[in-house]
Amino acid sequence: MALIKSISGIRGTIGGVPGEGLGAIDIVKFTEAYGTFIMREAGVDRGTVVVGRDARVTGGMVSSLVCGTLSALGLDVVNLGMATTPTTEIAVTEHHALGGIIITASHNPAQWNALKLLNADGEFLNDRQGKEVIRIAEQEEISFADYTRVGQIYTDTTALLSHIRKVLDLRLVDTKAIAGANFTVAVDAVNSIGGVAVPMLLRALGVKNIIELNCAPTGKFSHNPEPLPENLTEISEVMRREKADVGFVVDPDVDRLAIIMENGECFVEEYTLVAVSDYVLANTPGNTVSNLSSSRALRDVTRAHGGEYNAAAVGEVNVVAKMKETGAIIGGEGNGGVIYPELHYGRDALAGIALFLSYMAKSGKRPTDMRRELPEYCISKNKIQLDPATDVDALLRKVKEHFAGEEVNDIDGVKIDFPESWVHLRKSNTEPIVRIYSEAATVGEAEKLAEEMKRLFDSLC
Repeated sequence: MALIKSISGIRGTIGGVPGEGLGAIDIVKFTEAYGTFIMREAGVDRGTVVVGRDARVTGGMVSSLVCGTLSALGLDVVNLGMATTPTTEIAVTEHHALGGIIITASHNPAQWNALKLLNADGEFLNDRQGKEVIRIAEQEEISFADYTRVGQIYTDTTALLSHIRKVLDLRLVDTKAIAGANFTVAVDAVNSIGGVAVPMLLRALGVKNIIELNCAPTGKFSHNPEPLPENLTEISEVMRREKADVGFVVDPDVDRLAIIMENGECFVEEYTLVAVSDYVLANTPGNTVSNLSSSRALRDVTRAHGGEYNAAAVGEVNVVAKMKETGAIIGGEGNGGVIYPELHYGRDALAGIALFLSYMAKSGKRPTDMRRELPEYCISKNKIQLDPATDVDALLRKVKEHFAGEEVNDIDGVKIDFPESWVHLRKSNTEPIVRIYSEAATVGEAEKLAEEMKRLFDSLC
């Protein structure tokens, strides 16, 4: 069993001994701490919290515990039921809530679930806020409301429709062009809430020919839910057989977007953000942000459009903070996470789909054409297993010193930018490993760079 507490929330495998798996006691304890925190943060003793969940089979159980606990604290609850992560984020601001809880373990397998925590802006808690929630949980600084002040639980069944309307209203989403293109679009939603949200969006955009795969929101995932090429063989085959124009794959909570080209090959998840940004920047000059482990292609595209690119530490909250600081008009992460501030500051696959289809419709380009025109890089992801007693921070300092003559960024581990490639080394917070992300013109060169880093670590240990 596994239970992981972090600044972004709590996640784990359902069941087991309290404190070892994600059981009822752990869910209630962390919800109590979060509810207490957001009331303290706002300086109030009442307020509203929005709760949404993906379609996992444990989602209803977890939601009942969360909603009941918040009510016991004296908080009113707006329960969205099954809702995407970006839908829940938007609903927080629409309901003028103190915050929100998203019940989803994102791309993790079905035995996992999690509580993701939002602030009053519908954005993830920052480092200080997340640590304070953990502290309150550990110290059990909880006080429940008396019977006269117990919160009410309301249901909102309109949140997804409101979200889609906001997507349609985006300036760069061209519903007329999309409808006129008469696209055939395939969708794989891994039997979660995306199976409702994505087809609904496509119909609203004017797409009439939709091939739905794994769209029944049963929570019984039809394949590994992480949208990586090795998990997407079914939709790739359907694309070729049915001659679809494009395919979209989302993770269980619909904040990551993978694209399948008309030839059945993956567009590559790293390039979802790059392609959408290329379209946005061509129509709205400005700056971009992605995290240190994302493809250099976004930097190249941004500069080609006359904008400035900046890198942030890994994690959505860090990317959002850097976007606000630099006035970025689009940003995100290389895992298919598109953040478009004109809609909201959160990764949103529905926004990504609408913008990508608008790009296709207005340019007349096929996905293979679009991919061919983007800068070509290949990423390799590896790891170094270390002895638990290893001082990883000291090792990373030695690596930084070793590459003192190169362009080095140490805001999150150590990233070394070479003229034609880069490598990023990050320690894990949960196990004794260092993750190695490397990118170069070819897979072979990227993997060679990773092997060089492994040898360097061996020599420094």
